[in-house]
Amino acid sequence: MEAPVASPAPIVQKLPPKKELPEGAAELVVIGAGPGGYAAAFKAAELGLKVALIDPQVNPGGVCLYRGCIPSKALLHVAKLVNEAREAADIGVSFAAPKIDLDRVRDWKNEVIEKLTGGLGGKVAKMKLTHIRGTARFIDANTLKVTNVDCEESELPFRQAIIATGSRPFLLPGLAQTSARIIDSTGALELEDVPDSLLVVGGGYIGLELGSAYAALGSKVSVVEMTDGLLPGCDRDLVSLLKRRLDKSFAEILLKTKVLELKEQKNGVAVTLEDRKGEQTKREFAKVLIAIGRRPNTENLGLENTAIRVTQKGFVEVDGQQRTAEPNIFAIGDIAGEPMLAHKAYGEAHVAAEVAAGRKAVFDPRAIPAVVFTDPEIAWCGLTETAAREQKLKVKTAKMPWRGNGRTLTLGRDDGMTKLIVDEESDRVLGVAVAGPGAGELIAEGVLALEMAALSEDLRKTIHPHPTLSETLYETAEMLFKP
Repeated sequence: MEAPVASPAPIVQKLPPKKELPEGAAELVVIGAGPGGYAAAFKAAELGLKVALIDPQVNPGGVCLYRGCIPSKALLHVAKLVNEAREAADIGVSFAAPKIDLDRVRDWKNEVIEKLTGGLGGKVAKMKLTHIRGTARFIDANTLKVTNVDCEESELPFRQAIIATGSRPFLLPGLAQTSARIIDSTGALELEDVPDSLLVVGGGYIGLELGSAYAALGSKVSVVEMTDGLLPGCDRDLVSLLKRRLDKSFAEILLKTKVLELKEQKNGVAVTLEDRKGEQTKREFAKVLIAIGRRPNTENLGLENTAIRVTQKGFVEVDGQQRTAEPNIFAIGDIAGEPMLAHKAYGEAHVAAEVAAGRKAVFDPRAIPAVVFTDPEIAWCGLTETAAREQKLKVKTAKMPWRGNGRTLTLGRDDGMTKLIVDEESDRVLGVAVAGPGAGELIAEGVLALEMAALSEDLRKTIHPHPTLSETLYETAEMLFKP
């Protein structure tokens, strides 16, 4: 994903002396109740601050719980069950062809969402947070205009604020909005139907995850990607393991191909594609899923009424304590820069809350893991092999295919690999990558290794349970040592 995360921006600001709050003012207001927002609100409340949380939803959760991480992983679990049932015959267990009750799948997915968001709502009440259902806009650096869900407006003075408004999907240039047939990730997760054919525009993690789910449910899925490979930014040897499996489940994967035009028809979407040679073709699909990335929600917040600075890409500039150019206002999560991941938002949330409560804290992770929840999963943290080559760093690399691992074979799978990138002189672990079933769980050991400045020697002398997939980390570290 990246080299060990760059040092945070220097901390140069100090909070102004506290003043008496006017009646009705908030000691700390958190704008947005996604993973960053609710984590910040809960942490700040635990530290003794009186917190107001502003978000239009009935319960906290944000994109992650309502329209992102959680519903997508629920659908991917369904896909996993379907695929395992189909493949079980290879090891002597036969099932009838899986039957998909789409209404029940959708209801179950929604039940998962309701259970998690309802639990967060209960925690809001238990911690006695002031939950305001609505949106907020800065009038100045100490006052918000709040518009509630009934469109009633009021002003809310505050001492400190944390902005956590998240992000939204990018649309193709020239496409004003989505529709019933041209959808984004939010529309895909509604699971209104399973189209006969689906074109996924974008070969990143969102497109591949949702494409995998729809393929398992019965869609004929095609993927189009502008670059020369899937998952830009991920090492090619990891991607190749995934692509071999996707080639079997997807109808086609079109690389170095552009979408020039989308036109809705009575029974589908007419698509004009341009390949790497500049040749154009016209195709028709029942639905098109746009999955070309996300953009931060920093518009319409009234930031221009403050000293807060925003980059050309729309991210709020922050220092190592998540402070903006207004020392009493913090920004966290997707609006505070890449990577746009929920677990990064959690870390930033705790830092911002602690600093707001007067404690010393800084956001300075050595590694932020990235996980692609396809089948096989791909996960990595720290320095990639590609980045090491580009930076001309002196590193040692060890790669171990999983086909020799006992636990892998007992799962009926051998399509995996574990890789370590180690500093040549110090033996310090700089990067870890895993591809295979359960990679998203295994990468946590790699993150801990980077945070603890572990050596490959530490990994190979740590006793791992047998037979497990975790042994691949130990075995890969062993490869770096010669007798």
